[in-house]
Amino acid sequence: MSAPVIALVAFAQISPFHLSVPCVVFGDAHPGLPAFDLRVCSAEAGELRTSAGFSIHCEHGLEALLAADIIILPSWQAGRPVPPALLLALQQAAARGVQIVGLCLGAYVLAEAGLLDGRAATTHWAYAEDFARRYPRVRLDPAVLYVEDGQMLTSAGTAAGLDCCLHLLRQRYGAELANSVARRLVVPPHRQGGQAQFIEQPLPASAGDSRLAVLLDWLRANLAEPHSLDSLAQRAAMSRRSFTRHFRQLTGRTVSQWLLDERLALSQRLLESADHNIEQIAQLAGFGSPESLRHHFRQRYALSPSQWRQNFQ
Repeated sequence: MSAPVIALVAFAQISPFHLSVPCVVFGDAHPGLPAFDLRVCSAEAGELRTSAGFSIHCEHGLEALLAADIIILPSWQAGRPVPPALLLALQQAAARGVQIVGLCLGAYVLAEAGLLDGRAATTHWAYAEDFARRYPRVRLDPAVLYVEDGQMLTSAGTAAGLDCCLHLLRQRYGAELANSVARRLVVPPHRQGGQAQFIEQPLPASAGDSRLAVLLDWLRANLAEPHSLDSLAQRAAMSRRSFTRHFRQLTGRTVSQWLLDERLALSQRLLESADHNIEQIAQLAGFGSPESLRHHFRQRYALSPSQWRQNFQ
């Protein structure tokens, strides 16, 4: 089989960091991961001056989008006109069913092409008000890391672009390979798209938060057990109210949201790499019953656990 073709769209004054994010995920050789045919292209001829003061040369023009399996807009500049040729190429690619990704302000380009009309999307939180004013037909959620709606995938800024690219790997090649790439990049192996873009208190700043950090590790090792807000607050030696507040500050999620994310992530890994049946996986992940696992799995991924397993066998 030929390598999947991924087209990255560069432009004058692009941030080298934003361009490098999909390059290090899909352009570098990672053990166990199929090679990608990565093509950096541009609607502009000649060398492109980056925002860091050096120039890059793109070997491809927009014709690279014709053969692409995935198209990634690594970023854009709010208010910068989008070349009509690029808008047309994206619209034609969408009509062919190509997956199109807008990282950070790359969502502006997708919205300008009309590809996000009526769809859920996100972008960098600092530009959310401007984006919503320009594109009122897009269902913008400025609080999340990334969101997928059909063939369109958009992310928040900077590091969330890495999360989004790792999400693409996870979808196509499973959790183990995606986690392996994340380890090589020394980034968290998986952050759910619905996680908050920024957290009020990301690092422990008190003894209580340090206890919560230890509690999170314990919870990940004991997801099969039933947990309640009261039992966890008691284990952390905190009042229910204080525990709830500190947990939200530390994780950006409620306790129930965090537990569901972790249980679904564990279920994915077990479905991809273990020989357990659905009933056993439901128990090991703490869902209690296969019906509960199937319900939450389908609600989150629009697939049944069995279908997910088949994709990675």
